[in-house]
Parts: sequence; structure tokens; C-alpha cells
Amino acid sequence: MADTLISQTPRAVVEHLVREQIYAKLGLPLPAASKAPNALLVNISARHCHLTQEAVEALFGPGHQLTPMKGLYQEGQYAAKESVTLIGPRSRVISNLRILGPCRNLNQVELAYTDAISLGFDIPVRMSGDIKGTPGCMLMGPHGYFQLNKGVIRAQPHVHMHPSDASYYGVKHLDMMRLKIHGPLAMTFDNLVVRVDPLFKLEVHIDTDEGNACGLKPDTFCELIS
Repeated sequence: MADTLISQTPRAVVEHLVREQIYAKLGLPLPAASKAPNALLVNISARHCHLTQEAVEALFGPGHQLTPMKGLYQEGQYAAKESVTLIGPRSRVISNLRILGPCRNLNQVELAYTDAISLGFDIPVRMSGDIKGTPGCMLMGPHGYFQLNKGVIRAQPHVHMHPSDASYYGVKHLDMMRLKIHGPLAMTFDNLVVRVDPLFKLEVHIDTDEGNACGLKPDTFCELIS
């Protein structure tokens, strides 16, 4: 069906499933790192925004609905075909800022540190939804403008977890973990916030600056440390 969102299974998930099958057929015990209920996926979250239906209609016209373009790893989330232009301090802009759907009950823009520097923003590191006291911006779409009085943040690195993952790692909602990235630019991220929900799949989100700093690639070995 043309309207169906099709997403490839992430490499980390495929490797996890294949490893389980091979060890099972050989009758061998799984290595400790492979005993987790789900494969760990670490994704780079590029700059984007979340909008209310009110904002979408102001930017794209009355009654406009976001059009899903690509499904994201978390169930029900998607990158929309629609994008906007962000107008920051001193009229500096970022064009084609992707909207992630579905619509939410607040407006929020998530930028990397270098994005903020380029635009002239001084933005705090915050968890999604924690926008009190944050700077605002102007968004421009094909139908008009929408003013955000607050909501521009740099997202706190975090990990989405199903309750079974949280049980395995011995953590609970809003606990802190560490993320170890291996490879030539190996580094450890401290203060990785845990977010637990029955609808979540195991996935870490870091921004483009953080991903570039550690040289993250699809085959980079990563591990969570509680």
C-alpha cells in the first residue's frame, strides 16, 4: 500500500536475532552482552521540531494534517514530509527543519550545539517537554508564520526502554546510565537519562554533535552501563 510506512530492520536488531539463533543451534550459552532481551540501537537525532495542530495549521493552512514520510524506530512516530524555516536571533535561519509527527500538545525545537551557535541561540540541555525558561523563535511555513515564545532546546541524551529492558539493566524511569561508545574515537557519555514506557523499544538518542564526536557508525559497538 502506498500509504504504508516501510522501515528496514536496524542492523543492531538483525545481528542480535542472528546471534541468538546461531548460539541456540550450536547449543552454546549466550555471551553476557547478548543476554539482553532486546538489541541496543543508538541513533543520531538530527535537528527537528515537534508541533501542535494549531501551529501546523498556522504554518500550512487551516485543516492541514501532517503527512507521514518515514517511520521512526519508536512505534507510531514518523518524520513528516512537511518542513519549516526557523528564524533565530538576528534573523539567522535554518531552512528545511523537519517536523516529527504526530502532533503534540506543545511546540518544541531540538537543535545541536553547533546549530545554536550558528543561529545565535543560548539554549539549555533539557529533556523533551521541559521547556520552561527556554528561548523561543519564529517558524515560517508556506501559509504563514508561527511564533514560539519558548521551546528551543538541546536534547538531553537519553535511552528509551521497555519495562523488560529496565528490569534487565536494573534501572527505573528517570534514572541515569552511561553509554560506552567503542571504536577509534571511543568515549563514554555520562548522565544518559532513562525513559521507560511499555510502548518503547530500546533506543538511545544522541544529537549530531555527539554522534560526530564519537564517530558513531551503524556497526559501532555500543553498551549501556548502569
